[in-house]
Amino acid sequence: MAFKGICLSPISIPTQAPLMSADPRFILDAETPFRERMLRVARHQYGRAGTLQRFWQALGWPPDAAPKSEDWPPLLPVEAFREPLFDDLTEAPLVFRSSGTTGMQRSMHPVADPGLYRQAIFEAMRSFYPLQDFVILAYTPGYSENPDSSLIWMLRELITAETSGLSRFLPLNTAIPPDDLRNIEASGKRLLLFGAAFGLIDLAERFPVQLPQGTLIMETGGMKTHRREMSRDELHHKLAAAFGLPPAQVHSEYGMTELLSQAYADGSGWFRCPHWMQISIRNPENPLLPVPPGGQGLIGIIDLANFHSCSFILTGDRGEMLPDGRFRVLGRYIPENLRGCNFLIDRD
Repeated sequence: MAFKGICLSPISIPTQAPLMSADPRFILDAETPFRERMLRVARHQYGRAGTLQRFWQALGWPPDAAPKSEDWPPLLPVEAFREPLFDDLTEAPLVFRSSGTTGMQRSMHPVADPGLYRQAIFEAMRSFYPLQDFVILAYTPGYSENPDSSLIWMLRELITAETSGLSRFLPLNTAIPPDDLRNIEASGKRLLLFGAAFGLIDLAERFPVQLPQGTLIMETGGMKTHRREMSRDELHHKLAAAFGLPPAQVHSEYGMTELLSQAYADGSGWFRCPHWMQISIRNPENPLLPVPPGGQGLIGIIDLANFHSCSFILTGDRGEMLPDGRFRVLGRYIPENLRGCNFLIDRD
């Protein structure tokens, strides 16, 4: 991978401080300021020869340069995950791959520590939802055909951990079984219906049903259906009407193959992050610069749970952020409009 105007051939620059311990559990310590945790992760990742190290060297940002407190490290374009991130390739016990059409170059995310990912999943969800109160039904067409899907792995972990024995993946192309709904109501728990947007809207249009009143629907993005694209507001109102719920009970998850953390939005559409994840909106003309709160731009992410890969990611998503850190996703930036990113990334 090459970056326009920047040579990324390996160069030898010693780190000015010893690498931190490879034990990543400090990232989940909410008592430690985020910036302190972030710099420890940056030093760890800078110490491994690979794309991120060369990217930062070329831009003059080694993490030991003591940047100003308000500065973020340069964010690596998410397309970098289509190639190995590090020069010393090591086997990972778990590898996630994005979905894609035949011949498409898919993103690949080796997960060196599945236990850390599992812990991040549960701690994040429990910080926003009383997870113990829910039975989970998952409807995942499309993803079910991708055995390397991070979403399928996450849902399997959530379903396995739920204690009633009622949580499961739903059969595809059929209505939600009435017995499932009756059993969930009898258990005294609430239903959490999880699925990608295109699958849930198909389920709603083909098999509408009154869901128990305490139900939450969690859509995981993917606004483009097989027929057309729809806004998130339209999607939520269609799901609410089909399943007999108020629109406020349709929530959203923001995640991707390249992240090991997820953000969650209630019916307002504004996402909140777990404490080890932060969002910034970047200027599309120069992604090194942030956009002030209220402005629109590219969504940049620091996800400390990506300890063993890359925590500093520039997405291709368009968004805006409030002063309190909540953000919303406004769709994808069209690649030909990303003129300002041309100096960041190109392919050999």
